[in-house]
Amino acid sequence: MPSSLPPVAAIRVFEAAARHLNFTAAAEELAMTQAAVSYQIKLLEERLGTRLFVRRARGVELTEAGARLAPAVLRAFEGLRESFAALAVTSEHILSVSAVATFATTWLVPRLGFFQLAHPEIAVRLDTSNQLTDFARDSVDLGLRAGRGDWSGLAIHKLRDIAFSPMLSPALAARLGPAPKPADLLDLPLIDPSDSWWTDWFRLAGIEAGDIEERSGLHLLSQHLAARAALAGQGVAILEPAFFAEEVAAGHLVQPFSLAASSNWAYYLVYPETRRPPRKVRVFRDWIMSRLQEEAALRPDTAAREAPDPRTS
Repeated sequence: MPSSLPPVAAIRVFEAAARHLNFTAAAEELAMTQAAVSYQIKLLEERLGTRLFVRRARGVELTEAGARLAPAVLRAFEGLRESFAALAVTSEHILSVSAVATFATTWLVPRLGFFQLAHPEIAVRLDTSNQLTDFARDSVDLGLRAGRGDWSGLAIHKLRDIAFSPMLSPALAARLGPAPKPADLLDLPLIDPSDSWWTDWFRLAGIEAGDIEERSGLHLLSQHLAARAALAGQGVAILEPAFFAEEVAAGHLVQPFSLAASSNWAYYLVYPETRRPPRKVRVFRDWIMSRLQEEAALRPDTAAREAPDPRTS
């Protein structure tokens, strides 16, 4: 007996032929010709140095060697079928989502319970990351991204526009005085001064902020963390007011200026571009888009203005 396995294609043909005891039936199951089945069996017999089948008028019979081999091969393939079937069932009912941290923590997580109530057959596995998902490499079904929606090879669904404005604690806001101006913010510590949102907002406000990205300050690179720092009075954060309405209502955060800017950014739901995505992806896509539309209808119109691009002005 050779120490290495014979070609898997030949073993697969043997399994089907041994189960059916008929080369024609095996060929139909495997979408092959009867001649191709006979050829694979011949290759296997030559590899093993023994006959495995004897042809009869209405099919084939296993030889003594074939009868010894068949039970183990049949059990192995049955185990493979069961494993792949179990994997398919698991894959169908577990939805893996990669989401940018702020959207996940401030919007998605508080609402995931409603999705689970509506679709108890689907379990959501959430990974928060600001890194772009590589769908060819990562075991992720869909992504929730922030950007301009210019990703190739993906189905892209816009969820909501991004609008941002400076926010700070009431104690720090008191240092601005009773009639603050946008330029007064430059006298306060800024959180994430290298964030391009700061440049965009000051440009829209008509303020020359200089080399703001060179300023010292906390560099957190996350709205969620920046908001926590702002709540603690550590500085002014550039945030999306829509995500921190509760903190504003409770008096823990202040948005000193109603001006909200946009860099033509939005949140998007993305997944690999195929003819038809899996049901679990379609269900989640429809749920999140419907939920966002319902909430948008209840909010006052606070459309942001896009900061002019200095390269075109």
